[in-house]
Amino acid sequence: MTESSYPTGRSLAGMSRAGSLTVVVGCYLLAGVAALVTAGLLQHEHPITIAFVADIVATAVIFLLSVVLANASLYDPYWSVAPPVIAIAWAASAPSGLPSGVKARQILVIALVAIWAIRLTGNWAIGWHGLTQEDWRYIDLRDSTRGRLPWWLVNLIGIQLVPTLVVFAGLLPLWPALGAPTHGFNALDVVAIVVTGVAVLVETVADNQMRAFARDPANRGRSCDSGLWALSRHPNYLGEIGTWCGLFLFGLAADPTWWWTVVGPVVMVLLFETASIPMMEDRSLQRRSDYADYQRRVPRLLPIAALTRKQ
Repeated sequence: MTESSYPTGRSLAGMSRAGSLTVVVGCYLLAGVAALVTAGLLQHEHPITIAFVADIVATAVIFLLSVVLANASLYDPYWSVAPPVIAIAWAASAPSGLPSGVKARQILVIALVAIWAIRLTGNWAIGWHGLTQEDWRYIDLRDSTRGRLPWWLVNLIGIQLVPTLVVFAGLLPLWPALGAPTHGFNALDVVAIVVTGVAVLVETVADNQMRAFARDPANRGRSCDSGLWALSRHPNYLGEIGTWCGLFLFGLAADPTWWWTVVGPVVMVLLFETASIPMMEDRSLQRRSDYADYQRRVPRLLPIAALTRKQ
């Protein structure tokens, strides 16, 4: 059992990991078909509107299937599965005859989003044991809201709808970058490539370091404080936030009038700072006796203080 999941102990008991994966793929195919039908019905609307409504419909399908399967973790891959689909759809909506520099930006953005999505989905799959388990955060949320709010409502809004809206806000800069650019490839695109690429690399290295640390029995009950984890208590989240900041820069490079889409990265920061990180911190304090000391020694997110001390 990993720290990220708990047994559901419900109707899926006994289902193999391979069987669970087959079920998940089938559920996402159904959600994809629903989104495609929705897009067809709205084909005369603006591409942002089409993507938004289709995204909500797909989320609703995953929610309903998560209720049927009695496992809210069915939504977990959605965070990384939806963005490349939306990015490709927006690129396909761009007018024909775009300059070569703009086309190069499209290719780079889609490639970076695809790399990020494949890596993050793969990371989820590696640590995933199947639909017989559910993320511990959902278990805690169910327990803390029992008797006050119906679970289906908490699941729909807190676990599935809000993340979908946050990710869509983060994707908004990709519309000017992919579908309606007014500026050719420029220096800010280079900055965006560096920021996005480094952020994905940081997240990848952090996840691999944590996985290697957790595999060693000698580290049971200890906090990982080596590698990137010696510089930041949440380098994986730092990399994730950095990725969305990089995508925003692509949009800004393509059309500066879309500066307001900075709301995407801002919302991402708020999500991690007010929900994800506090939950992980509280749980680590409960499970690791050395975590309070780790908190005193290592910065919460930005590694500035740690790097200054090393110098």
